[in-house]
Amino acid sequence: MRKVKGILLNALLWVSATITLLILVIILGFILIKGMKVISFDFLFGGYSATGTSGILPMTITTLYTVLLALIIGTPIGILAAIYLQEYAKQGSIVKFIRFSTEILAGIPSIIYGLFGSIFFVIMLKMGYSILAASLTLAIMILPVIIRTTEEALKTVPESYKEASLALGGTRFQTLYKVIIPSAMPGILSGVILSIGRIIGESAAILLTAGTAVALPKSVMNSARTLTVHAYLVTKEQGNIELAAGIGIVLIVIILILNLLSRFIGRKFTKGNY
Repeated sequence: MRKVKGILLNALLWVSATITLLILVIILGFILIKGMKVISFDFLFGGYSATGTSGILPMTITTLYTVLLALIIGTPIGILAAIYLQEYAKQGSIVKFIRFSTEILAGIPSIIYGLFGSIFFVIMLKMGYSILAASLTLAIMILPVIIRTTEEALKTVPESYKEASLALGGTRFQTLYKVIIPSAMPGILSGVILSIGRIIGESAAILLTAGTAVALPKSVMNSARTLTVHAYLVTKEQGNIELAAGIGIVLIVIILILNLLSRFIGRKFTKGNY
């Protein structure tokens, strides 16, 4: 009976993995088949006009601006908050309430974040529709992901590492940045990578905070549109599926490049601290 259960469980796992892989192949295949028709030098590096060329360079630069600025704002805050909650804060009702609040924030729909950013950053702080307002909103959105993944990564560091460092005369802070953080870096990096995916894939919050301008942004205070917002608008207004699929290919490539870059930086950071 136990052997039969093991066989059924293995079969279920294989079926689930096959279905997941099949769905991924279908999605990627559809995007590649439809999108490769519009991929060209002018498409990648040209400007955009509703009646003429359909280049996406302004939107690509806006996307990179938004990702980098949101990570610069959100990542340090999220990692430091997680370190405090896990390593310094007294574990009690207040810390439990903070963790509970973080989990609630992770489940809030992005449109709610967009409405908050539109009211608070765009109107109350008078930033207007701008890359900065969008980046601040996205930084708030990724905080729950970074905090939770960083906390879980810190929990995986064996207590013997900490005890050995302290026994050798290291201070609590030295133990933190020379032992604990390097050991937890793969998990922390996973949170950052997940955050990159959420930032790039976001459209509702950006639409309400950054606007829809298609010009090349000259500063973070300019209104602009990201690639996801552009894909949504060209699909809605023009019904151009091929153009949207081409933008999807560019987004996939950007995510892959940023993920590889994040992993490379993480490895360098880890090696540099050992």
